[in-house]
Amino acid sequence: MNNSLFAASAADLTIDRIRALAARPDQVESLTLEYKSEYSSSLVQTIAAMANTYGGMILVGINDKVGPGVERVVGVDAQPTIDQIVSGCSTILDPPWEPAFFNVPLDDGSGRSVVVVRVDADVAPRPVLIKLKAPIRLSGRNATADRNRILQLVREEPSARVLPMGQNVMSPNLDRDNEGKATADFILRTGINLPMGEAGAWRPLSERAVAAFAQALDDSAFPQALRNLGNGAIDYVTGFRRLGHNKARKARLVWQATTGQPTDKTHLVEAIVSIDLPEPYASAAISPVASVTIDIIARVCQYAEGRGKQGWTHRYPVPDLAVLFDGLLESAVDPKVVAEIARIADIDTALVARPRELHLVADRHIKELLSSHGLQEIPGVGRRRLPRQAGPEPAQLHRPPGAGRQLAPPARPRRRPDRHGEPGRELPGHRPDAGVARRTPRSWSPATGPRLTS
Repeated sequence: MNNSLFAASAADLTIDRIRALAARPDQVESLTLEYKSEYSSSLVQTIAAMANTYGGMILVGINDKVGPGVERVVGVDAQPTIDQIVSGCSTILDPPWEPAFFNVPLDDGSGRSVVVVRVDADVAPRPVLIKLKAPIRLSGRNATADRNRILQLVREEPSARVLPMGQNVMSPNLDRDNEGKATADFILRTGINLPMGEAGAWRPLSERAVAAFAQALDDSAFPQALRNLGNGAIDYVTGFRRLGHNKARKARLVWQATTGQPTDKTHLVEAIVSIDLPEPYASAAISPVASVTIDIIARVCQYAEGRGKQGWTHRYPVPDLAVLFDGLLESAVDPKVVAEIARIADIDTALVARPRELHLVADRHIKELLSSHGLQEIPGVGRRRLPRQAGPEPAQLHRPPGAGRQLAPPARPRRRPDRHGEPGRELPGHRPDAGVARRTPRSWSPATGPRLTS
């Protein structure tokens, strides 16, 4: 059973779960949740607002007022209510569009139900307009999108997910010393952006929340995947802990592995997880967005090369990188990790997106970084290519093995124009084939290493 009502199947939408949600004092109306005791025209506006933002869920038949003696779960007549919502969506929304409906009967024999309206922003025809305006959802209320937000909705790709939230993670840069040399073999970065709930938009990061997030990371598959990257050279590791002086809206956690004692400053593998919350005084017309970024920094090659006579030439085995990627992605969807991220942002776990981008920045050629065991280089990949003339697709072209490849077309003889602009005689000393660059293709064999072929 899915732990989130936002993503639960129809069979898992039970009245007991809805009662438990309504009884929670912390589960108030938010960015993705709205309560309605009955149908009203504002319900259609909320559907449009959620469709233009992150999606969400509207529970019709739940009193939005909380107080002593107030019954929250009141129920409605299901079919007439659904008919009203469908009619409102058809006549008010532009373009006409309706979300998904689920009828959850009460268990008191009254014949009434709670109608669950689930708005999926992934399938909505965004932007959804009402009277030429685009409603958007903020924390517990609706607002009108500004010009920039409307342009963003219009320009987004049909296949893009909500808000282009996932993801636009900035590519990292390798740190360099005073001589300009990289201080690591490579850095790997991924991350997510996520919306902020009402409480998460203003409250600071607490020590308890950050510590719980660090513990969830320690309990995930991430640490073992990091340790595996050391290829047996790691003697000591630290758990995730705070790095430096954290601010009210920012926190950094670090995991480090060394070859000797804990005081050893040579960190063969290092992982830094950064949490950045938006400032509480941001524009009220813009949905606040937080980010979680993960950087993995490896230095095993540099350590091996710096050992002098005891050093060796290290290459990262591809299976070890595969284990790292699997462990990283497995941790990103780990229920405990997702729950802590959702708690920090004050959102439902269904809104914690999966990472979509992965950046790898290295200080050396990929053949000098990875072990070639079991790999075979594809000739010509990564080299400069000329515009292809009309003809068969690349997969249909045939080139004899070892044949050289011309990188530029032969230069035409330069002619001095006459005073009327017509081509004149050739310039003295000019060779028609001058300027033609040729390169012999390079191939790779695990047994013999790189070699030139004629």
